[in-house]
Amino acid sequence: MQLASLGYQTDLALLRLGGTLVEDHGDHLVVSSPDIPTYWWGNFLLLAEVPDPPASQRWLDRFAAAFPLAKHVAMGFDGTTGTLADLAWFTEKGFDAEALTVMTAAAVRTPAHINRDAVYRGLRSDDDWARGVELQIRCGRENIESVAARTFATEKARINRGLVEAGHGRWFGAFVGDRLAAQMGLLAAGPGLARFQSVQTDPDFRRRGLAGTLVRHVSRYGFDELGARTLVMVADPDYFAIDLYRNVGFEPTETQLLVERKPPDD
Repeated sequence: MQLASLGYQTDLALLRLGGTLVEDHGDHLVVSSPDIPTYWWGNFLLLAEVPDPPASQRWLDRFAAAFPLAKHVAMGFDGTTGTLADLAWFTEKGFDAEALTVMTAAAVRTPAHINRDAVYRGLRSDDDWARGVELQIRCGRENIESVAARTFATEKARINRGLVEAGHGRWFGAFVGDRLAAQMGLLAAGPGLARFQSVQTDPDFRRRGLAGTLVRHVSRYGFDELGARTLVMVADPDYFAIDLYRNVGFEPTETQLLVERKPPDD
């Protein structure tokens, strides 16, 4: 299946680097991460387009067949445009739907608010990566500590560190004193492409210019050291951070559609 979506192209490029399997079935892809079965967006179907309502239940059945042990359901839809209205059949069935904004930049500029209090550098030591796990948990969807959240964050950090050590990119942090206040990764995702990952700022350090300063710092690394011509960022259009990315030079270029249904005990 030939993908039109730059968002999904770069998603799959990075997932493959981390060991995720991608099976092409012509009109859809089965994306599976056997080592992390609870990773929703490492275990999903990617369809060529949003199905018509009469065919939608059949795709739920296909998901169940592909992932018989999964408690979640996750499906993405290739394309570059669309709205939440296109996903109405799924939302009526209790799914969460998103129309994310795929942003790109061929150059970046200095944000209006520069934070000069932090030290901006790559994560290196075991302690650095452990702090990254803690920050991911604090920045989780509901900022809730749980065994599942910690297990997932730890496994993702292991995979990300492996990608960094293999030379596919770097993971950066903004350190304020001994606190990791913000972090993000940038990884090569194809010829001339680099994709941002896990842009996170500790709730205690938000709106201080840390993320914007770090995005610019990391972007320069992407252009100068990874050899990227285009940087890719996927953002929630309703979250304030999208304005931060615009201020650094990213522009909306596509819409990425997806639906998910949480496990019943989440």
